[in-house]
Amino acid sequence: MALYSNHAGKPGVRKSRNTIIFIALLLFALATVFPIYFMVISSFADPVEAGAVSYSILPSKITFASFKFFFDFSEYSYRWLLNSLIVATSVMVSNVIFASMAGFAFSKLRFKGRGVLFSILLVSMMIPYQVTQVPLYILIVNVFELQNTYTALIMPGIVTVYNIFLAKQFMSSIPNEIMESAKIEGCSQFTIYWRIILPLSKTVLAVMAILTFMDSWNTFFWPLLVTNTMDMQTIQVGLKNFRFANTTFIAPMMAGATISALPMFILFFSLQKYFLEGVTVGAVKG
Repeated sequence: MALYSNHAGKPGVRKSRNTIIFIALLLFALATVFPIYFMVISSFADPVEAGAVSYSILPSKITFASFKFFFDFSEYSYRWLLNSLIVATSVMVSNVIFASMAGFAFSKLRFKGRGVLFSILLVSMMIPYQVTQVPLYILIVNVFELQNTYTALIMPGIVTVYNIFLAKQFMSSIPNEIMESAKIEGCSQFTIYWRIILPLSKTVLAVMAILTFMDSWNTFFWPLLVTNTMDMQTIQVGLKNFRFANTTFIAPMMAGATISALPMFILFFSLQKYFLEGVTVGAVKG
């Protein structure tokens, strides 16, 4: 029996089925969007309401005072945003460059040990992120003494196995005949990679850029470990400064969270075309 039936000739059953699906999807969408709505609407509340124990869906009044409070709270408020932008952009660019190079090598070049090396990379994906934090912290802080620097924030995420896997799988679908024709014309491997493979891989590169930027921008634990001064904190770590022992500045914190979400929305909508193509690639044959 098929999991999904059109119920041809049974308009009543089909209508009931579609109604149930619509309601279920609507509830799921509301559950997904509500935290974002609560964040945005809370950011327009008065900072005086920060210590209130009870929370409301709508603030008593709409004001931009919480945004002003966020930037006036610390002299490093702007620096937190700048740090996050520098780190996330650097990690995004490095991943797009190095992961695409590695993906090209694994998918189009033939060299000894390629299968074994790629298998090792895939196995490393199975290791939980938390397991590597202690040895990584010892290397960065104790061995290389890079604590509280941009290098410490950027280096661990300079390229990820997932992005290499993503690039390799996509580039494997590009016909080898294109490369053979380029070789006949006298193109080098780097020229083929730069002039042919990369332009054909815009879709996967855009998806890679969006996901990597969002992951790096939202990272909290690692920046918390390797920074010990407020001037080197990222926005996600900086927001914890609004929480104290006896109270939490909810509205200014939500204002900072809303501001920190803007770059991700801008990046997503600017690359939305390529991202949606990446989601549907391979869905239609021919």
